Amino acid sequence: MAPLTSSLKTIIRDIPDFPKKGILFKDITPLLKEPKAFHEAIDTMTEWLLPEKPDYILGIESRGFIFSPVLAYKLNAGFIPVRKKGKLPHETEEVAYALEYGEAVLEIHRDAVSAGARVAIVDDLLATGGTALAAAHLVEKLGGKVVSMSFLIELSFLNGREKLTHYPVKSVITY
Repeated sequence: MAPLTSSLKTIIRDIPDFPKKGILFKDITPLLKEPKAFHEAIDTMTEWLLPEKPDYILGIESRGFIFSPVLAYKLNAGFIPVRKKGKLPHETEEVAYALEYGEAVLEIHRDAVSAGARVAIVDDLLATGGTALAAAHLVEKLGGKVVSMSFLIELSFLNGREKLTHYPVKSVITY
């Protein structure tokens, strides 16, 4: 696939002071409604993940759920949701972590990942890396192996990759 042009960057909308003052939110909804842009993003992530042969694509609530099931379908893999505390109905494992503007707890079903399973973690945004690292810890706690992390957007100035040095990380768009 040819290198991505900056055209995908121009589709992302900036929303100042959301969800709180001082945050510049990257709104992906314009990209999602443009078929060519959405296809380019999905096809790029698929190309990256295909050689990793993941058994599962793990999506992080909530916008990671947009990309993960599509990638799971394209890669003939299962989809695993990781959700905020209290949202999954079965027995769970949990991990607390720091966000770029607060704290949170993520949960996964205890039976979601079997020992040795190859798992690719997918989300819309890599900021400080805390959420992705928490998801990786959940996978590893259940005996799985994180083979890749893939993001639509990376905010490189927040240095999230520094927390994820034990994992292959790729981002479609970098700011």
